[in-house]
Amino acid sequence: MNFYAVIIGTEILNARRKDAHFEFLQKELAKYGHELFASFIIKDDSELMKRTYRMILEDKEAVMFSFGGIGSTPDDLTREIAAEIFTNAKVKTHTKFLADIIERFAEKAYPHRIHMADLPPKADLIHNPVNNMSGFSLKNRYFFTPGFPSMSHPMVADVIKQHFGEVVQKYRFTLYAHTSEEQLITRMQELPSTVELSCLPLFVDGKPHVELSLSGSDDKEIERYFSLFKEDLDKKKIYYRLI
Repeated sequence: MNFYAVIIGTEILNARRKDAHFEFLQKELAKYGHELFASFIIKDDSELMKRTYRMILEDKEAVMFSFGGIGSTPDDLTREIAAEIFTNAKVKTHTKFLADIIERFAEKAYPHRIHMADLPPKADLIHNPVNNMSGFSLKNRYFFTPGFPSMSHPMVADVIKQHFGEVVQKYRFTLYAHTSEEQLITRMQELPSTVELSCLPLFVDGKPHVELSLSGSDDKEIERYFSLFKEDLDKKKIYYRLI
């Protein structure tokens, strides 16, 4: 699965608010051995939102968490755009959510709040433990929550536990070497797709250093390829230490 975060909020990009979603989602996924595939912070702009959602829809392995834009003000565009992109249809009234809104706000539900119940067809509600003003999901793959961290974070935590709570064990081997990444590229090119490579070049006192990390789900495979890097460094008499 490729996990995406879409964080919608002009107020984040113009620094009126700080983002709290990226770090939260990163840590929540890590509890179960998952990692983010990509994260986007975008404006409340309809065309930009459509392009972002379309790109994610094209990824057959995508799981998306979208934060923001599901309220009742004119800049809340997510519901209609999600319906267009993910269901190729217009929003329709979700009867359960409609009843929840009326129960909470009574006559104050009209004329604006009531439209929060206009959701994409076949949307499932995501319970909001703060005020019962739900988020929604589509196909148990695309999840839409409010922009308020106090509401969205417990909602997302519950979704991840429910749908993606089976722990995926990943193994990682890391070394720090007093050399440039150039010395390791040939060996890097031999890595199979099942081995995830991370190479971070650094300069210390004007000299090149590199942090090399291999990870994957097969500890024996990762350890075998990692040992090849160590052997190369030993042969070249390049100092390194394990991290």
